[in-house]
Amino acid sequence: MFSIQEQVTTSRTDRNGKLKLFSAFQMMQDCSELWLDTAVKYRDFLKENGLAQLLASRQVEVIRVPDFKEKLTISTSIYAGEPLFGYRNTFIYDAAGKPCYKTWSLGVFCDLKTGRMKKLPEEVLEACCLDSKLEMNYKDRRIVVPDGEALTFAPVPVQRNDIDYNQHLNNAHYVRIAAEYLPENFNVKGVRVEYKVPVKLGEELVPQVFAIGSFVYVKLLKKDLPCAILEFEQG
Repeated sequence: MFSIQEQVTTSRTDRNGKLKLFSAFQMMQDCSELWLDTAVKYRDFLKENGLAQLLASRQVEVIRVPDFKEKLTISTSIYAGEPLFGYRNTFIYDAAGKPCYKTWSLGVFCDLKTGRMKKLPEEVLEACCLDSKLEMNYKDRRIVVPDGEALTFAPVPVQRNDIDYNQHLNNAHYVRIAAEYLPENFNVKGVRVEYKVPVKLGEELVPQVFAIGSFVYVKLLKKDLPCAILEFEQG
């Protein structure tokens, strides 16, 4: 288990003084990235071999949205590992130690030059300390969008500030883009994101939005190819 301390600051709050969903995703990602320095053999093997663990999916349960100035603890841990995949919990806790967000994510080991999946040796996987799988409502990583007519919106260009050091659209920005198409006062209690194809600087994403019951689905398309599928559940 690895943890960092955070606070809900002005730039991270929405107009109601609540932590932005986008900012919560950034906190989760930051904690996971800083965890790398605690797994030195794993980190160095990836760097020396031009590899990265890219996010393939994330599921988030929203228990409570923190308020402005709240102090938070973000904790992350690996609970399972395979030659091609890694499984991680990342929870955000309030000052009383109660969870505000529960998440699990799946990472895929990839060659950064070719974009192809790459197996990790067993000895590298064994060097990563495994923790217990935390309690939450685990759903499938695959998102099936129900049949129906979707609304298509104007293309969204990917700009320089959207790109991270892997030269791709940062995973939290998919959430930022998709959340713009939620209805006003949509109270998010759950999110699933399936990341399919990396997006690079200068490319455009075409949002397709489909709502049914308490769910809103957003496909972010590049030349009719889904780059990410997001499911938002209303509480």
